[in-house]
Amino acid sequence: MAILEGHGIVRRFGSRAVLQGLSLAVEAGERVALLGPSGCGKTTLLHLLGGLDRADEGEVRLDGEDLAAATPKRLAQLRREKVGTIFQFFHLIPTLTARENVELSLQLLRWKPEAIRGRVDELIRAVGIESRAEAWPSELSGGEMQRIAVARALAAKPLVLLADEPTGNLDRASGESVLALLKDLTDRENTALVMVTHSESAASLCHRTLRMLDGRIVEGSL
Repeated sequence: MAILEGHGIVRRFGSRAVLQGLSLAVEAGERVALLGPSGCGKTTLLHLLGGLDRADEGEVRLDGEDLAAATPKRLAQLRREKVGTIFQFFHLIPTLTARENVELSLQLLRWKPEAIRGRVDELIRAVGIESRAEAWPSELSGGEMQRIAVARALAAKPLVLLADEPTGNLDRASGESVLALLKDLTDRENTALVMVTHSESAASLCHRTLRMLDGRIVEGSL
């Protein structure tokens, strides 16, 4: 059964249809790359899949639940509990340490302190930044910040991880390291990954690549 589904998705901005009747399905633990030129609708689709935006037509289902039918409160809960997001520009909170950035989402979900401590320790080890856990974001390299962002996105054990150009702001070596980390952790946690990228190399870590053009999927198995 698909953990994330979109059926007949249309999204318009003014008179322009950015997504035109698009459909896809992602299984638990599956990695899917969305590849295509700028302006083809990749990031718009990612926002719809993560409940950050709503389709004008069609539906998006996360773990069987129709996001369009969810109240704003329920949608926020679904995003916190079932969706992790990684951005190109990290979006770490500058006034929190690396560890505190990872802890925050679990605090918002009201995990018990001992459970938070154990989960964060586990992820800090997994992403290999034990020695930098108490550093401020301003003291971290781009690669280190993205590792923290990966740990933060996976903290609540989401069903789906959405990544928008996760290596786009990194040098080649750091980018390759983060991609290897994403592959290892999504395998380990059985987390589905939908990744927007311009890079054929980045897309190669995924089980499937869906190529987009003008708001449609033009190549790849849906």
